[in-house]
Amino acid sequence: MKCFAYPVFYFEKVWNGPITSGRDEEMKRLMINAYTKLNLGDDLFVKLLCERYPDTNFVLPAMGEYRTCLGSLPNLTIYPIESVWVRGARKLLKSFKSIEVQKLLLQRLARRCDGVVQIGGSVFMQGKNWVRDYNWKQEIFDSNKPYFVMGANFGPYKDEVFYEKHRELFSGYTDICFRDEYSYELFRDLGNVRLAPDIVFQHPKPDTAGGESVVISVIKPSERENLKALDTVYYEKIRDIAVAFILEGYDVSLMSFCEYEGDEEAVRSIYAMIPETFHSRTEMFFYRTNLEDAITLLASSGMIVATRFHAMILGWVFGKPVFPIAYSEKTINVMKDANFEGAYADLKSIASLDPDTVVRSQETNRLNVSVLAAQAEKHFLELDKYLGRSQDAAGVASAMSPGILARRGHES
Repeated sequence: MKCFAYPVFYFEKVWNGPITSGRDEEMKRLMINAYTKLNLGDDLFVKLLCERYPDTNFVLPAMGEYRTCLGSLPNLTIYPIESVWVRGARKLLKSFKSIEVQKLLLQRLARRCDGVVQIGGSVFMQGKNWVRDYNWKQEIFDSNKPYFVMGANFGPYKDEVFYEKHRELFSGYTDICFRDEYSYELFRDLGNVRLAPDIVFQHPKPDTAGGESVVISVIKPSERENLKALDTVYYEKIRDIAVAFILEGYDVSLMSFCEYEGDEEAVRSIYAMIPETFHSRTEMFFYRTNLEDAITLLASSGMIVATRFHAMILGWVFGKPVFPIAYSEKTINVMKDANFEGAYADLKSIASLDPDTVVRSQETNRLNVSVLAAQAEKHFLELDKYLGRSQDAAGVASAMSPGILARRGHES
């Protein structure tokens, strides 16, 4: 026992510090379960959540870089899971696997919070480690405390076991609000499942005029199992689209939303393919922790070519013409739910896309999202009740029917 005593003392020291950022101890304290790989869309989710509830303390286990990205939020405490203290605890508890130490740390943090908000988009995909991730949720989070899920879609998944296990898991949650009708229909009979448009539709529209520039958000297709062989054809097509806009007199920004998922590598590869004579009209933008700079770039553009899902959403919110390049069913599903009738491309068949089609779409590919923005507030309905915050009754009423999303829809 003595040989284990010091590591336990050290472990206690790691996670026994203050987690209220000097805020009132009587305020509710909620742990945020989010995708923390510096992905622009997921980071916006966290920002919008914290800004909505300034009188709630939120705790986010994440990389230390999040202190730069979201450190200005006064009601958010970042618990860096790769801090010196945590690395030290892992060394001292070397008889445990690193992943088990992290689980212990997260269990302790969850116990010190009043509940959990899981906020994110594609957070229920069937990956190779889905059984481990599923067991983690059951072992880390206290089933006697409230657990809210918002902003998510379900899948893609390959077998019924994955689906049935999540039905079992979801049945014990306080509230689940999906962002697409497909996911909602899979679980609507559980009774605690609702539907609302993507949370980022709640993002305010900056007071920024559109410029003579085009933002092209890109991905590295081979990071996704079903797009392994498409890097070259996709990069070449994005190059052709960029050149087509430059020849029309536009400047082009190639934009990375997430370094971890290969976006930056994609940007550099595409930039290298563009003829040097056009490099003076081409910019590379890398989102890392510069959240406001990324929003400004999108808001000040004249058009957005969106492979990234939230480049599409933000483009619509900011009143821009958007040409979506769909790399997954979630994009197709949300376009259908939003009644978007503009031109778009499926990444799997992008070889046949004519760049002139993309250029011409700036005249037709806007979407009125005022109704979607009001409906998106429904994600927060049950959390509002739990935290004692009242929603605008008329706004919520307009969002209550799951089958009616954005009746005003497409603008020509």
